[in-house]
Amino acid sequence: MGDKPNALNPGVVVSVHGSVVDSRFDAYLPPIYSLLHAQQGKIVIEVLAQLDAHRVRGIALTPTQGLARGMVVEDTGGPLKAPVGKGILARMFDVFGNAIDREPALSDIQWRSVHRPPPPLAKRSTQSEVFETGIKLIDVLAPLERGGKAGLFGGAGVGKTVLLTEMIHNMVGHQEGVSIFCGIGERCREGEELYRDMKAAGVLPNMVMIFGQMNEPPGSRFRVGHAALTMAEYFRDDEHRDVLLLIDNIFRFIQAGSEVSGLLGQMPSRQGYQPTMGTELSALEERIANTDSGAITSIQAVYVPADDFTDPAAVHTFSHLSASIVLSRKLASEGLYPSIDPLQSSSKMATPGTVGERHYALAQEIRRTLAQYAQLKDIIAMLGLEQLSTEDRKVVARARRLERFLTQPFFTTEQFTGLKGKLVSVKDALDGCERILQDEFKDYPESALYMIGTVDEAKQKIKVNAEPKVEDTHAVDTDES
Repeated sequence: MGDKPNALNPGVVVSVHGSVVDSRFDAYLPPIYSLLHAQQGKIVIEVLAQLDAHRVRGIALTPTQGLARGMVVEDTGGPLKAPVGKGILARMFDVFGNAIDREPALSDIQWRSVHRPPPPLAKRSTQSEVFETGIKLIDVLAPLERGGKAGLFGGAGVGKTVLLTEMIHNMVGHQEGVSIFCGIGERCREGEELYRDMKAAGVLPNMVMIFGQMNEPPGSRFRVGHAALTMAEYFRDDEHRDVLLLIDNIFRFIQAGSEVSGLLGQMPSRQGYQPTMGTELSALEERIANTDSGAITSIQAVYVPADDFTDPAAVHTFSHLSASIVLSRKLASEGLYPSIDPLQSSSKMATPGTVGERHYALAQEIRRTLAQYAQLKDIIAMLGLEQLSTEDRKVVARARRLERFLTQPFFTTEQFTGLKGKLVSVKDALDGCERILQDEFKDYPESALYMIGTVDEAKQKIKVNAEPKVEDTHAVDTDES
């Protein structure tokens, strides 16, 4: 862990309450955030409060079984440190920087404190740039900000991990960036599956994974986000590379902070959360920024407690996000992947000044068409498509073709679907949407637009299967497949 014990400043444990450990030092008091070791380094304690001239209170980052009053604690003389350098690529770590992937020992690394200030305003880039993902639906309707923070909202099994994996693939393969995956309060099963998926997809060489698992003490889960950011800052500031930081799940970070606060005996705030929640979340989120040398772009999975968007944890997290991507179980059940809800997802970047007048106008027109189709669905279900006016039927035909065009085969799912992955530029995605809205593809079957890259592939698909046939719109539009 980078620090040698400071034998000149030994201390003694005076009380142990679960993860809270009070220690007495006669020589001098260790500063806040210092690490203390007990039982030959098996138990690690982080100092979080100085109680008086000789006593400090800390939270154990490891289980405290076997720790008793009177035991010796050693001051390491420094804070928690994370490994940085080229040697950490393609590796998997715990909060202490120990490799947990059963690979050979680390080389070509140095250690840095996980407690670092955010970049000063003078060093930040003031330009708003779009972070192109190559995924049509995101780039057109909810563009991400380079150096910004996007929230990914969705339940289990709707494609969060697949979407994150695809973004890692596109970032590594096409932008020569680095991806860092930070699991906060993750199940160990999910971490192991993700590691295997990344290896199979061939994106591991430009990726770092760090986990604070669900079964670990709250102090460990609370610090794993800071360790991940320290690694990300190295690649941004020292190697001048763009970094994609994926955090799963940011709510667990707040939850761990709440547990630590409760253990330290602080008075709980609204709904039982810690009184320092806003400060703690800001200290983490403000380090995610773009500077003159590079950018850290973050995508964070957000669990919303009991689907209550007024919950303090959700409210505080929302205030930091520049884009929200909402996944829909209904779209997933219809086979429309990525199953992003275009009407609920939004981005602060989707303004005429940032993405341009044409992109903005097209995105608004797409939303309007899809919203009208959503309103007409009930009428179609009860009375059938024949009862709609001619204009409404055209809207339905456009919306259904748009829905299918906004699906996309992913590189990371090639082995399951048998479809070759596609990376689509913003220009091609916008051209396709514009041509569909202008009814250029009204005579093509909807299936021709499903799971393709650029819109011209629909014509190739038709040529391969058969010559394009003018189809009966009544027959197609009642088909809900």
